[in-house]
Parts: sequence; structure tokens; C-alpha cells
Amino acid sequence: MLAYKEVLTLIAILLTFVAFVPYILLIFKGRVKPHVFSWIIWSITTLTVFVAQWDDGAGFAAWSTGISGCVTVFIALLAYIKRAEITITKTDWAFLVAAMISLSLWFITSDAVWTVIILTAIDLMAFGPTIRKTFVMPYSESIIFFAIFSVRDALVVLALEHYSLVTVLFPASISIACILVIVMMLYRRKTIISAV
Repeated sequence: MLAYKEVLTLIAILLTFVAFVPYILLIFKGRVKPHVFSWIIWSITTLTVFVAQWDDGAGFAAWSTGISGCVTVFIALLAYIKRAEITITKTDWAFLVAAMISLSLWFITSDAVWTVIILTAIDLMAFGPTIRKTFVMPYSESIIFFAIFSVRDALVVLALEHYSLVTVLFPASISIACILVIVMMLYRRKTIISAV
């Protein structure tokens, strides 16, 4: 019989696909235009955090992060191939360089705590290009996608077998960031409608 933490992890993994499949379909339809650099950075950070969580004993719950990282790589490729949103700024390049430097720091120091702190900060900064784009075009992203991911990451935190800064910081921060993106999109959509 499955323990409740395993059930929560399976629900989190299911929510990963529930969020990603429609999002990917909306990319193919041209209704969602992900920012390529956000998704490249999220790919790097998510997969690296998965390895750090696994090494720190997160257990089965880490697989939700790992699966998400693999699908994130696919969306980064789609964003590039479909030329969804490829306006690249100097800030976007800085986020990418910071993500690559954090990987190097982990390999040099072997300190998972600082690596996860840095990667979480970079992952949160990677919301920057998406927020900038979505502020101008508030219908270019899916509110449902971000809502599902907020719930999913909250479930990941609850499902962890070992609680530490390494295992909790990333999913908790992403859950909160997704909520903030939703609030911004709702606000911008409301201001656009009231301006008409």
C-alpha cells in the first residue's frame, strides 16, 4: 500500500502532465508564446535542483522535479523552434550566465545548499523575461498553467521524505512565484478590459 507521501508525489507528477500537456498544445496553436530564455534557464535550474534534492534525500518526491525538468527542456526547444518569444535582452543573458555559473559553483564546492539557494534565486529571476512579456501581453500565458504548478509544488513540499533547505526552498519558492505571476496577469487583464 502506498504511503500518503507517495500518493502526494504521484498527484504532483500527474499535475505536472495536466499542466504541461495543454500548455504544449497551446504553444502549437500559437496561443501561448513562452519566452525561450526563461525556459532554457528553468531547464538548467530544475534539472540541477532535482539532482541536489535526490542527493539530499528528498526521496520519491524529487521525481516530480526531475520530470518537470525534462518537459521544461522540451518546451525550451519548442519556444525556440516555434519562435514563440525570442526577444533577448542583456538581462536575459545575465540570467543565463548566472545559471551556468551556479552549476560551476556546485561542481567546484560540492555544496548543495549554496547551489540550491543560487539556483532558486536564478530560477526566480528567470521569471523576469516572462513577467516582462506577460505584463505587455497578459493573454500570452496561461493562468491555469501557473495555478496548477503552484499547487503541484506545494504538494511536492508536503511529499518530501526529508525536509531541509536543499529539498524545500526550490518548490516552495516556485509555488509562491507562480501565484505572483497569476496575480499580475489578472491585474493586467483587468486593466486592459477597463481601458477599453
